[in-house]
Amino acid sequence: MVERNKKALLDLLNKEGNNECADCGCGDPDWASANIGIFICIDCAGIHRMLGAHISKVKSLRLDSWTDDQVEFMASTGNLAAKAKYEIHVPPFYHRPMAKDPQVLREQWIRAKYERMEFQYLERQTYLSGYKEGFLWKRGKENSTFQQRRFILAEEDDILKYYQKADAKEPKAAIKISELNANFTPEKIGNPNGLQISWVKDGSTRNIYVYTEDGKDIVDWYTSVRAAKYNMLKVAYPGGNDADLVTRLTRTFVKEGWLYKTGPRHNEPYKRRWFTLDDRRLMYFEDPLDAYPKGEIFLGHKSDGYKALEGVPPGKQDVGNSFTIRTPGRDYLLGAETEEERVEWMDVLRKVFDRPISPQDSTAAANLVHKRGNAPVLNSILGK
Repeated sequence: MVERNKKALLDLLNKEGNNECADCGCGDPDWASANIGIFICIDCAGIHRMLGAHISKVKSLRLDSWTDDQVEFMASTGNLAAKAKYEIHVPPFYHRPMAKDPQVLREQWIRAKYERMEFQYLERQTYLSGYKEGFLWKRGKENSTFQQRRFILAEEDDILKYYQKADAKEPKAAIKISELNANFTPEKIGNPNGLQISWVKDGSTRNIYVYTEDGKDIVDWYTSVRAAKYNMLKVAYPGGNDADLVTRLTRTFVKEGWLYKTGPRHNEPYKRRWFTLDDRRLMYFEDPLDAYPKGEIFLGHKSDGYKALEGVPPGKQDVGNSFTIRTPGRDYLLGAETEEERVEWMDVLRKVFDRPISPQDSTAAANLVHKRGNAPVLNSILGK
């Protein structure tokens, strides 16, 4: 019976929808929730175990024994039927995590579905109101300490603001929700609930780094931002397609990491800088958690002369694992810490250069200050 049931379970993986994890989409799931009736990957199985067996009974398809009743239940349910039940009211702006997403997003997605049942009962979706107020731990601009700050999100005013003191009448900063980006960067911030908020201020990218002690709270903040941006876009573009609009809510950084960079004359010593590729904006920092980048480059299309080249020009300093970013205004000579990192950077940069410039790209380029050496770069993007 044991072998027969094991074979029956493995055969069920061939059924439509069962060949990938019900929660993150990862292929070839080896685990299951016997009482929910879904097939899941090992990482999501670990999160299901955190819920407790009264919510999700996690079993291995290959290592555990299964009763006939359990196998029959899995056969009668499966991933597609479970999704139809537990995801019936997922809002279009809600970020459905994938396997590569941070743990906090995947955990709260799973808890929202099976523990809180947020997508079966709309009144449990607290991020629909357009208003949120609470305290976040925020890193100071001039120092590395995190302090609690009161934050208020108000969709009606298109504002996310925070106060240095709980009873302060005037906010320390007020940020347009429609112009900000929110992106989880837990490893960089050093907290599993770490969130980076970015926007353009006076022509440069301003960044703040926050976290909450509760995973649900930080994901609710993130989702409230996405909900507010989505609602404003629906007003601005009443006929807009949801699939297109949700791509404009928040962005995950394409790639981040340490690189070595020399100066514009190419004879300066190489310095180690933290690089962040945010869509078409490549920023570099002295410290990964600096409020402002040391510099930023807007990356255009290959037809305007943008290239990622292996190595550095002949006669130039070579720090090893090197590559060159060629722009209309300047060559940037860089070195990665490993050959693998160099290949990955060149690959993502070339994908950016291959992508046509959109109207949103042109707007983003226009918002950057024309710093030394940047004017030819921006002019080429803007068609000047």
